[in-house]
Amino acid sequence: MNFNKLTNWLSTHVPVKYRLRLVCLWYLLFLMISTRKHSLQEAARFSGINTSQFSKFLKNHSELAILSLHDLSRKQAKQFSNVMNYLANNTLPWKIAILIDSTIQHRSSLHTDNSKRFNHGKGFVIGHQWTNIVIIINDVLIPLPPIPFYSKNYCRKNKLEYKTENELVIEYINNLNLADYIGSHNSREVLVAADSGYDDKNIENTIADKKWQFIIALKKTRSVKSENEYSNTPKSKGWSQIAEFFKNHRRIKWQTVRVPTNSAKRKRMEFRIRQIIGYLRYVGKVQLICSEFRKRPDGRRKYLACNDLKAKARQILIGYRIRWAIEIFHKKVKMFLGFEEVAPKWFTSVVSHVHWVYCAYILLQFNPPGVPEHINSLADKQRWIKAIIDGKEKVRVFQLLTQINGTQRYKNELRQAFEAI
Repeated sequence: MNFNKLTNWLSTHVPVKYRLRLVCLWYLLFLMISTRKHSLQEAARFSGINTSQFSKFLKNHSELAILSLHDLSRKQAKQFSNVMNYLANNTLPWKIAILIDSTIQHRSSLHTDNSKRFNHGKGFVIGHQWTNIVIIINDVLIPLPPIPFYSKNYCRKNKLEYKTENELVIEYINNLNLADYIGSHNSREVLVAADSGYDDKNIENTIADKKWQFIIALKKTRSVKSENEYSNTPKSKGWSQIAEFFKNHRRIKWQTVRVPTNSAKRKRMEFRIRQIIGYLRYVGKVQLICSEFRKRPDGRRKYLACNDLKAKARQILIGYRIRWAIEIFHKKVKMFLGFEEVAPKWFTSVVSHVHWVYCAYILLQFNPPGVPEHINSLADKQRWIKAIIDGKEKVRVFQLLTQINGTQRYKNELRQAFEAI
């Protein structure tokens, strides 16, 4: 386990200017180890570098963090570009999944730069909202640069045009060129999955315009029609809300669908579904799915829309369940990589920190030198890297003792240390 090999490997994957290299590498190493808290004060104790240097690095070099994440995402995606398997162990008709979801980075005060109150499920929370776009290839999750949400107040102060989250997502999808990540590919083999927060006609049409497939959970109030109703009624009339629509089509029989879980015990989840081909208002022809747990029909039904008319009901259900990978990603970056543990005043520092966190996540997936290949857990990899860094001083002492007069020089070092104490 060689510390120099580890730092050389990091320098190869994240090339930065010489004057920033030391601070950048130590900050990445700090994020890649297991520690009680990933704060700037802890980073200073860990590296021996003053806290102010890390603070200035984050505040003044956010563009470097963004470009580094761009490069790392492309490098990892290109690893799989030659051989891409179909998703979910070749059970789905798509090879690439793009997942969209947002998460809140909690802050303690509204006075923090760009902080805002969000209604995020369980009441209001204060913080920054990040919309994450990730790619899944060969069951490996690759984070792309996230979308920061700017409050109206922040936009006024910085003379920015205010945009809603959905507008930002549409702009991101339009500008996303998958060929930069995986080279030439069949656009029909790209799946976009999102929850009902992104059930927006403009988002769905943007995805369809790129010839991608989508599986999106629908809001209960979303307007739909059956094929028969669409052909026999005026386009402006006859629409019904999705929940009411499936009540009106109770004659469609329930189908039982068994979906594998991620458990090592090979358990399966059982759902019952109704499936019908219909029309999504302002979007077009889609498959409509109503699903619920087979053994727990408690009324919590999920309504899905898929524009791939050839996909089977079971494939649509499994395709939507792939979306859970982004929830696990959020959990990992918060638990292990300190996503929420930085507390600077300026939002540019927060942007830098978040992008470096995602860089650390990708670097840990690359299998750093010194970490055995059979270790897959993020926490275990962090412990190995911590052990490599802790062994740095032992290696230095061993090298010193093997040199001419090394024993005497080491004794002098110890004597000076004791005198300083």
